[in-house]
Order: sequence, then C-alpha cells, then structure tokens
Amino acid sequence: MILEIKDISKSFGRIQALSSVNIGVGAGEILGVAGPNGAGKTTLFNVIAGVYRPSGGRLVFQGRNVTNEKSYRICHLGLARTFQVPKIFPTLSVYDNVRVGATFGNKLVRERRLRERIDNALELLDLTAVCDTEALHLDLYTTKLAGLAMSLATDPKLLMLDEPLAGLALDEIEKFLKVVRRLNAEKRVTIIMIEHILDSLCAVSDRLVILNFGEVIFSGDPQEGMRDPQVIECYLGRGKEPV
Repeated sequence: MILEIKDISKSFGRIQALSSVNIGVGAGEILGVAGPNGAGKTTLFNVIAGVYRPSGGRLVFQGRNVTNEKSYRICHLGLARTFQVPKIFPTLSVYDNVRVGATFGNKLVRERRLRERIDNALELLDLTAVCDTEALHLDLYTTKLAGLAMSLATDPKLLMLDEPLAGLALDEIEKFLKVVRRLNAEKRVTIIMIEHILDSLCAVSDRLVILNFGEVIFSGDPQEGMRDPQVIECYLGRGKEPV
C-alpha cells in the first residue's frame, strides 16, 4: 500500500466530519471517492495532505507515519493535490505557474533538471502552446490542466484530484479522463479522485469508495457500488433506482 488511512476521524467542535475512516490505496491504483455534499470528501483530502490534523487515527504514506507532518513536508515526500477551485497565480504565465510547483516540490534540484521537469509536465498535458500565456486568460479546462501541471511538476508518487471535472463540457470531461489515464499509465502515478459525476468516475477508477456523513459505506468494484443499496439510498433516497 502506498497510503494507509487508519481509523481517521476529524471533528470541528461538535461537528463530526470524519468518523473512523479506513482506506488502503495500492501503488499504481486509481481510486475514486464519491459521496453526497457534506460527506467529508474534501475534509479527508485536507487531512491526508496535512492541511488539517486528524482528531484521531493514523496516516501512513510509503511506509512512513505522516499523521502530524506539515503539508510541505508531505509534498516533498511525494504527495500532491489539486483543488475544487484551481489554485493558480493569475498574473503569472502558465510556465511560471508550473515552475512554482517544480521549485516548491523539490528541496534540492539543479536548474537543468528543473527546466526538464517543467517542460515534461507542459508537454504531457499539451500546454506547451500556451506556456507564455498569463493564467488569467485561460479557459476553465486549460486552467484545470495548468493546476494539474503545477502538482505534477512536484514529481508526485500519489496525486489527489478534487472534483476536476466540475464545470467542464462533455467533450472536455472525456479529454480530462484520458489525461488521468495517461498519468497513471505513463507516469505510474497513483491517483485518488473525488468526483460527483459517478459514471465518469466509475469509468476511470479501479476501485470506488463512497463516503456518507463522514463514514465509508462502500468500498469495492465501481459497478457494484452503483448497484449497492446503501449507495443508492444515500444519493437517491429510499425506494429509488439509479437512472
């Protein structure tokens, strides 16, 4: 396992956002994470990435206990993420945005290696043609790719994508899913992906985890998850069938 989430809980005062969450993520896997709004998905990402400290439990990344590590140290160990709303620097060029990721993610890297890493990320995501464009002039799809390139330039072993398909057109969704598959196959990056578009998430994921009220209610084959009674109930209510 590249990541072990062991009995992780997180509370905010009286609000229990996560409750004894146990998830193992295999190296090279694409793990889909879904659940209704407020299920605790982004909170889980924030705990894994070191933004929040868990109220209980343990996180083990590549065999190392990272439960109380700072977020930048977790990044240096090889874990990167994107955000629901892309976090980029609007007045910087796409190239310089990716350079920020490459520089931040590597404590000691020579300038030549740095340029190679930036160029590789831009080429892999088909961003070379817009590398000199200020980020504020990008459309939503390209902005998401630029944010992904920033994360990819940190040279992650595990990449967490938080609702990357939100707001995209159907053809852009298909293109983004191809990017995810390519990163997983060519770069051998393990991927955890949160998404509300279940058919797209199931199409790209090796395994599916469903959260509801901060608890795991399903973990297994994506197609089985779509037929699971608890999953159907939490999304559609009692007595309903998925469309």
